[in-house]
Amino acid sequence: MRLLLAAVFLLAAAAARAQFQPPGSVGRRPAAPVPSPPAAAIKSSVAPPALSADDTTRLQIFLERENFAPGKLDGKPGEFTRKALARYATSTHRDLPPPGPALLAALPTVREIQPYARYTVTADDAAQVGPVPDDHAAQGRLKALPYTSILEMLGERFHASRDFLRTLNPGRNLDALAPGDLVRVPNVAEPLYVGRGVAVGKDGHQLAPRPEFRPRVVMVYTREKMLDVLEDGQLIASFPITPGSTTLPAPPGVWKIETMASLPFFRYDESMLEHGVRSANFVNLPPGPNSPVGVMWMGLDRPGIGLHGTNNPETIGRAASHGCIRLANWDAVKLGQMLTVGVTVHIDGEGKPPAPVPAATPTPAPPAPPRPSPVVIRPL
Repeated sequence: MRLLLAAVFLLAAAAARAQFQPPGSVGRRPAAPVPSPPAAAIKSSVAPPALSADDTTRLQIFLERENFAPGKLDGKPGEFTRKALARYATSTHRDLPPPGPALLAALPTVREIQPYARYTVTADDAAQVGPVPDDHAAQGRLKALPYTSILEMLGERFHASRDFLRTLNPGRNLDALAPGDLVRVPNVAEPLYVGRGVAVGKDGHQLAPRPEFRPRVVMVYTREKMLDVLEDGQLIASFPITPGSTTLPAPPGVWKIETMASLPFFRYDESMLEHGVRSANFVNLPPGPNSPVGVMWMGLDRPGIGLHGTNNPETIGRAASHGCIRLANWDAVKLGQMLTVGVTVHIDGEGKPPAPVPAATPTPAPPAPPRPSPVVIRPL
């Protein structure tokens, strides 16, 4: 009985410290005597304390700066934040705990990050906003596919969900922003600035070759919805993706990047999108952040298939695409600045993604090999 009471006391105390128990559960006695659980069972029954929204935002910004994208910034330690952390741990040969106080102790640099900044909306920001019709034929008659609101533009510029921006600005009507308005935003190191995309040429802005990047390899894991970049066998970057669909999945195999362009025009052909077969019934859509392929295109040597941006970053990892590998615009731009024509792309190759972050006490890390500095997103 003493062992039972001691175990119950430990459970109640640990649960109270973690603030993870339902109301009224403290001191509740079992209806009948039960065997004392082993120490391991007591430990596993209490969830580790979660990070606050501010600390989670710090962590997400940190991972972005290290080229391990956690998806849209939202102050929540969700699926893609954990996947980014697992990949960062693999890249740096660290044994890191899941998001919580122990992780902040293992990564003291995260604590030093100022998570938010103030941004003043400009007249140029307002000039990048305009109507975008739903009809593709009407879209084809436009000179560009701009942002539809300043809020949409700020979400993309600062890599944040619109709901998170609303949370950071309580009591504000962010749907009616105007030049001169001050907005609280995530303090990202690489804000995305996109031009209006008018008269950029038939194929968009072709990216200059970077021969030093040709040995790099891209690994696409469609089931895990992640894309990794390797250099000399070392993991150097990772991004969440949306990879094809059940009707037109991303084609497995080994491919090469054949073309790279920012602010591309897009040949909208429903037959190609739905069945992978070109038809004579198509519309050439102008460039812009609301293009179906976003602001960056990296075409493979498989017709119609590429790595590209999107006009709806909030659906990355949670919606299907038409055979291509889709990323948030800010991630597509960063990825484009790390690759070049001729880079090999493995879709569902034999390589295995990193294991999930273990819930274990961090151990001292061996010296890590030099890694590339974080990429700076340049204006398009």
